Amino acid sequence: MTLEQQFEQAAKDVHTLKERPGNDVLLNLYSLHKQASVGDVSGDEPGMFDFIAKAKYNAWATKKGLSKEEAMQQYIQLVNQLLAG
Repeated sequence: MTLEQQFEQAAKDVHTLKERPGNDVLLNLYSLHKQASVGDVSGDEPGMFDFIAKAKYNAWATKKGLSKEEAMQQYIQLVNQLLAG
């Protein structure tokens, strides 16, 4: 299976978790997925009163410079750890 196929499978598998991960883990999953699928953070930073969007934007910004392949690998590893739980 290619890295892209493994990534797509992990993105599907994450929805089968028995327990919802904590917010920090969810933000890490989100930011790794965005970095792998879109690349470096772009667009305007959300306003300070949009707490969820701002948290997502800031989490994604921490992955800036991470290659698509490395983000995919980290995402796959994290999903597998959560599934093994």
